[in-house]
This record gives sequence, C-alpha cells and structure tokens, in this order.
Amino acid sequence: MIIIQAAGGLGNQLQQYALYRKFVRMGKEARLDLSWFSDENQKEVLKKRELELAYFDRLIYETCHPEDKIRLIGSNTLSGRLRRKLMPFTVHWFKESGMYHPEIFDFEDMYISGYFACEKYYSDILYDLREKIQFPVSSNPLNREMAQAMKERNSVSVHIRRGDYLDSENAAMFGNICTDRYYETAINLVRELSPGAHFYLFSDDTAYVSQKYQGPEYTVVDINHGKDSFYDIWLMSQCRHNICANSTFSFWGARLNGNEDKIMIRPTIHKNSQMFVKKEMEGLWQGWKFIDPYGKLE
Repeated sequence: MIIIQAAGGLGNQLQQYALYRKFVRMGKEARLDLSWFSDENQKEVLKKRELELAYFDRLIYETCHPEDKIRLIGSNTLSGRLRRKLMPFTVHWFKESGMYHPEIFDFEDMYISGYFACEKYYSDILYDLREKIQFPVSSNPLNREMAQAMKERNSVSVHIRRGDYLDSENAAMFGNICTDRYYETAINLVRELSPGAHFYLFSDDTAYVSQKYQGPEYTVVDINHGKDSFYDIWLMSQCRHNICANSTFSFWGARLNGNEDKIMIRPTIHKNSQMFVKKEMEGLWQGWKFIDPYGKLE
C-alpha cells in the first residue's frame, strides 16, 4: 500500500492529492493520510491549517486506516518512536528531499511525505485532475459574472503574493523572487505573444495592486475572502493565460486551465535556496516559460 500524507495549505494539498491520483492511475493501492489536520496534531504546528480538499465538490479519494500507517512507520507513542530510532530497517517512510524523485513510482509499500510541487509527477494526468477537482457553484454571483467575462476576452491571470511573504522569516526564503521586473517582463511577453490581453490581478494585497496597476487593461479581482478564497484558483483557471507567483496557489490556477494554447509563466525558482538549471526545469515543467528576478526570460 502507498500512503501519502496530506499536509500544508491548499496548493500543497492539491499536489499531494495529484500524486495520490497518479498512483491510483498506475493501478496501485493508494490512500491519503489526513491525520495531520486533526485537532491534536494542529496544536503542534506553527501555522494551523484546515483540510481544504474538503471544500471541493465530491472530490474522490480513499483514506488510510490508522493501523496501515502504524504498520509502515510506527505509532506516535514511545514504542513507535523507539522503533523508528532503533529499528529503522522496519520503517517504510519516504521523505521528499529534492525537486523530483522518480523512484517513488517503484514503491509498493511506503508512507510518503512531502509537497511534490514538481509538475512532472502528475503532468500526464492533468486531464484527469481537471475532471476530478470540481469547485462547488459559488453562492456569490460575481464569480460567475467574472468567469464569463474572462471567457469572452483574451484574459490573463496575474498572481501577486505579498502578505506573509513580506514577513522577515518568509522574506528570506520566498522574497525578491517575483519582483517588479519579473512581472514587467511577464506582462510584456504576454502582450507580445497574445495581443489584446486583459490582465486580471489576484493578490492578498489588493490595495497595493490597485495602486500599482492602473488602466483599462487591468482588473483587480477582489471577490473572495476567507474560506471562499479558493474560488480564486477557479477564476485563474478560467483565464486563457496565467502569470504565476512563486506560489502553489497560482500554479494550480494554471494547471486546471484547460486551454490548449495557454501561456504559463512562472519564476525560475520557488525559494531563494534553489538553483535554476534551465535544461532540468524545462524537463520537469514542460510548456512553462521561466523569468528570473531580474526580469530575464530564460
């Protein structure tokens, strides 16, 4: 049995679900472990999260039984911790440590934890994911009206994440990647490749983007808040093209976009600790265009 731990925010949960679906499509017995979101476990994490996979409409998945998890990696009791320390050969636990681990697809009996943002893990089943990941109909008619407007014009989503990325700790890891130069080059590239583009701006700082991007070619999206924020992924997916931040949230807006001629733009790196190797990234993120923090198209 393959058990995949679900953890983190919405974008990460979707990636873990995507990896789960990949194993299912391969014909392997796979389950999701949702215990990270239990009240007991959430007491121990710095930033509390909800199981946002539950927000989607009839999302299909199977969860593991506690005894299946214990069989693979032991319990959270003292005996389980001792097992992991003293008898590691009895523990079947794979922890993500790099960008892409193709060896995981050879596993038959393993507990897998990680975020698995690399698109190559599930790029070949994105058609299946678009079918499975269904958003419930929004009670806010503005979402439907904006989606219709997006379909009627040459629409481009632009995700500008600020908020927690401006905190000192997060800024060291995620800051100064999607710079003004990054967005300037990305927007100009779309203008060149797809004339007449209209840019829909998604941000957790709408006051900033409203001041920064003014003119008839821009629309600031400020409809969804709180639990309804996940509808912004749906709106991004309704656009013809997508300019992403270094954020799995906007990656999924582009992934769920079914337009065959879409332009997808992302930063060269997700974290400041990463190195960009063009040939490698082109293989792992096929069809994407990469722009570095200095505004250089790679």
